Amino acid sequence: MELKLINDQGQDSATVSASDTLFGRDFNEALVHQVVVAYQANARSGNRKQKDREEVHHSTKKPFKQKGTGRARAGMTSSPLWRGGGRIFPNSPEENFSQKVNRKMYRAGVAAILSQLAREGRLAVVDNFLVEAPKTKLVAQKLKGMGIDSVLVITDNLDDNLLLAARNLPNVLIVEPQEADPVSLIRFPRVLMTKGAVTKMEEMLA
Repeated sequence: MELKLINDQGQDSATVSASDTLFGRDFNEALVHQVVVAYQANARSGNRKQKDREEVHHSTKKPFKQKGTGRARAGMTSSPLWRGGGRIFPNSPEENFSQKVNRKMYRAGVAAILSQLAREGRLAVVDNFLVEAPKTKLVAQKLKGMGIDSVLVITDNLDDNLLLAARNLPNVLIVEPQEADPVSLIRFPRVLMTKGAVTKMEEMLA
C-alpha cells in the first residue's frame, strides 16, 4: 500500500510504503460501528441518579380512605403511579455502560477506518510535525500553509512545544500513535501521520 507524502505546502511530493494489513483492508461497516459504539460506551460514566419510592420525601399517611371514593385504593403518595413518587427501576451512579470488544476486533476496526481514510484521500503522511516554540501561531501557520483547517495529527514525537502550541486550537488534535482512537479518526476530516507514527501503528495493529 502506498500512502501519499505531502510537503509543508500540502502538495504531494512522494509516496510512502505501508502495510496492506493496516492501510489496505476492506471497510467493514458493522465492525467499525461496533468498535465506535463500544469506545464511546466505555468512556461513559454512571452519573445519573433517580430516587425509588423509599428515597422520595413523602408522608406515610394514607391519602384517602380505602372505600367509598370511587378511586383506586392507595396507601402512600410515594407510589410510582403518583406524581412525585419514586421510580420503579431508578438509574444508579453504579450503572455500568461498558462493552467488551476483543483485541483482534478492535485492531481490525481501526485498520478498516485507516484504510477507508486512505482510499478517500483524507489520510496523508509528513516527514515530521514540529514547532520551534510553544506558540499557537506557529502551528496555525503550519497548517494554513498546508491548506488544512481541521485535522488529527498522529506524531511519534510529541514534545512540550508541540503540545502547548496546539492545545488552544479547537479543530486540531495532536496525539501519539497509542492514543489514536476510532472516534477521533472518524470525527476529523483530515488525518496527518508522521513517518515514525506510521511505523509505530504498523507495529501495534498490523
